[in-house]
Amino acid sequence: QVQLVESGGDLVQPGGSLNLSCAVSGDIFSIWRMGWYRQAPGQQRELVATIIGHGTNYADSMKGRVTISRDDAKGILYLQMNTLNSEDTAVYYCNADLHGKASPYWGKGTLVTVSS
Repeated sequence: QVQLVESGGDLVQPGGSLNLSCAVSGDIFSIWRMGWYRQAPGQQRELVATIIGHGTNYADSMKGRVTISRDDAKGILYLQMNTLNSEDTAVYYCNADLHGKASPYWGKGTLVTVSS
């Protein structure tokens, strides 16, 4: 199993930027995919971005505004977000898929609020 702890969520003004982090520990060598998801109030959880190795995939609504990256030496997954708007207000979750595991692991999330 793995443990995922997100950080970096904050209150930010429209047009601003944030860099979220996800500290990864445990059986990291079994991870084959990692991602960021978000859940806005009253809405379903949705994909933001995923990374396999150093190959990335982004939700259409996020392309050009976010960058997912990883530092394997530090065991950290990042999400750089730019040009934020009120619709980006959500709890952002880190996610990891492991070989041989049917269900992914999730962190507890970090809150991003975009407001003036």
